[in-house]
Amino acid sequence: MAKPQILLADAGAIAGTTGAHMAAVEQKLGPVELIWGIGAVRKTLLILVLAAIWQIYASYLDNPLLFPTLSDTLTTLVDRFADGTLPARIGTTLNILLMGYAVGTLLAALLTVLAINTRIGTDFLETMTAMFNPLPAISLLPLALIWFGLGASSLVFVLVHSVLWAVALNTHAGFLGVSRTLRMVGANYGLTGFAYVTRILVPAAFPSILTGLKIGWAFAWRTLIAAELVFGVSSGQGGLGWFIFENRNLLDIPAVFAGLLTVIVIGLIVENLVFQTLERHTILKWGMKE
Repeated sequence: MAKPQILLADAGAIAGTTGAHMAAVEQKLGPVELIWGIGAVRKTLLILVLAAIWQIYASYLDNPLLFPTLSDTLTTLVDRFADGTLPARIGTTLNILLMGYAVGTLLAALLTVLAINTRIGTDFLETMTAMFNPLPAISLLPLALIWFGLGASSLVFVLVHSVLWAVALNTHAGFLGVSRTLRMVGANYGLTGFAYVTRILVPAAFPSILTGLKIGWAFAWRTLIAAELVFGVSSGQGGLGWFIFENRNLLDIPAVFAGLLTVIVIGLIVENLVFQTLERHTILKWGMKE
């Protein structure tokens, strides 16, 4: 009986040593580490560093027609907001963007639902994406101007092309990646058609769907600004793209940089507020991503 008692005593000593070691290893993070662990803080600091580099380089170059300082750009930005020019341009751009993005997303959803339920739908989606996905959306603008005229319809048509294939490809890939177990669960519950897609496939494939929505947004935003440069030249009106082009012709370079900065800020807002909020309340909440 002495040996078991000795072993138990040794085990207790080892456990005590391990606990003391763990207690020594686990240390509370200081305030600096806690703040640095926040992603928004690190990103904000990075933006401030880039802004400082911009200001220092532009001041050293001392050529406002080539590269204005950040302070001049921000002053122009505030002035153009105050006189209502930039809010009107932003409103025009976002209105067209939302229309094109919504129509493109809806068409992508219809195509992927058709593809996942029928063989001919799969063949159609694969063929169309192979044909049109590599085609730059901006290259369709001349045809759109001929077909739809000098109006918002031309820009919406181009945006639909830029959104449709990216969203459809990622959504279809996500649907195909759903495990057979989940598919069998849906079949056992008697789910078919639209109910099967919305209650089984969409939640399981949502990471891929959200990725497609992000890519579609990025394509649409870039395409719209580029298209507005051409569209503004053709019709004498437009949104942020036309604002940039117009001020470039007037050699108001701080205003050009103010327009570019507005495009960047809107992109950051959509990415960090809209998509990250959606991801936090869906994918992260469901435990599909750490």
